[in-house]
Amino acid sequence: MVAGAAAGAGLYIGIATGRVSVDLGVGRRRRPLGPLEVRFEAPPEVVFDVIAAPYLHPTPRAMAQKLRVLERGTDLVLAEHYTPVRWGLRTTTVETVRFNRPHRIDFRLTRGPVPSVVESFELTADDGGATLRYSGELQTDLWRLGELWGRIVANRWVAAVEASLSSIKSEAEHRARSGSL
Repeated sequence: MVAGAAAGAGLYIGIATGRVSVDLGVGRRRRPLGPLEVRFEAPPEVVFDVIAAPYLHPTPRAMAQKLRVLERGTDLVLAEHYTPVRWGLRTTTVETVRFNRPHRIDFRLTRGPVPSVVESFELTADDGGATLRYSGELQTDLWRLGELWGRIVANRWVAAVEASLSSIKSEAEHRARSGSL
């Protein structure tokens, strides 16, 4: 009984932290992420640059606890993202990030707590600013069990995206106001 509980706890920790990826391809469930929309008092090019800079240029030390670029190209990177979860644990996801300047950024999970996540940021210009639309899809396996896990992961995933968008909004609007485009 104790061994079973320890094994279950170990499996949970492995999956929750992204160290163990379960991609069985059976009982696949899909759930949307978003959509979210954020209005910026900054042009799309500035918002795009704020998002892309830590990926396409040396990552600032202040972001080292959240991001590590493993491979960097001109319009595509492979990056680890770190997100705190419960009980002092941290999820590590590995994602490709593709940049289509200045209107689209696409993310695709390659390793993490679920078999698949695809996401996009789409930027459109409007009345002197920009609107960013976030949308995506998260997939899990194992029918109802995976669906329940997907709900937990999706809630935390979207919360992490919302926190990132809040930081991006502050920085992009600061740059636009100060003229440091």
